[in-house]
Amino acid sequence: MNLDRVIAVRNNKTIYRDGDRAIKVFGAEYSKADVLNEALNQARIEETGLNIPKILEVTMIDGKWAIVSEYIKGKTLAQLMKEAGEDVDKKNGYIELLVDLQMNVHQKTCPLLNKLKDKMNRKIAETDFDATTRYDLHTRLESMPKHNKVCHGDFNPSNIIIAEDSTPYVLDWSHATQGNASADVARTYLLFWLNGDISGAEFYLDTFCKKSDTAKQYVQKWMPIVAASQSVKGNEKEREFLMSWVGVVDYQ
Repeated sequence: MNLDRVIAVRNNKTIYRDGDRAIKVFGAEYSKADVLNEALNQARIEETGLNIPKILEVTMIDGKWAIVSEYIKGKTLAQLMKEAGEDVDKKNGYIELLVDLQMNVHQKTCPLLNKLKDKMNRKIAETDFDATTRYDLHTRLESMPKHNKVCHGDFNPSNIIIAEDSTPYVLDWSHATQGNASADVARTYLLFWLNGDISGAEFYLDTFCKKSDTAKQYVQKWMPIVAASQSVKGNEKEREFLMSWVGVVDYQ
């Protein structure tokens, strides 16, 4: 394999392009179980019929695990939004496309994926919140309706590639679960905030709720729960931001 061309580096993973293949090489700290689980998630999502890069193989390169999949040539939605500059209508058009793609994901089911609630309960238990706060978060999570829709878990413009023939592809299924779509939406909203795009976050949420006929207050109820479950990872600045959302009981 040719690892001369780096196309992305994120969270101790390096992604290379070798012709029509993308090679994601994981840092040495990644466990075999985590890498195989990511590959399994992606293989299961392939079976739903969604447009995603197909897995070609899982291997080891210089003692590190790697997932080899199809390389999709094109631009990410994040790149296109950046290129839109001050053109708000153009940027909002890309956010509307993001919403349409996410709604399409939520229409799918994949019974063998891990359950979103189980993952979030485990993450909340790992936080350093006091016992009273953790109890409140677990209770709120358990009170939320149980669904079985495919949830991406990291649905944001940098994980959408628009191929040269205009076909959109969704990347990075390492966090995929089955559960309540509004939790997935709350996660995307918070990712816009983390990226410093507050106006984009608000337009995204308004658009999703309008197109899916979902009450905004319903998505907002998920935000403290999602923020808490995500606060166990990431850098200190991200943790601080996410933890500030945990006490927001009735976000307005």
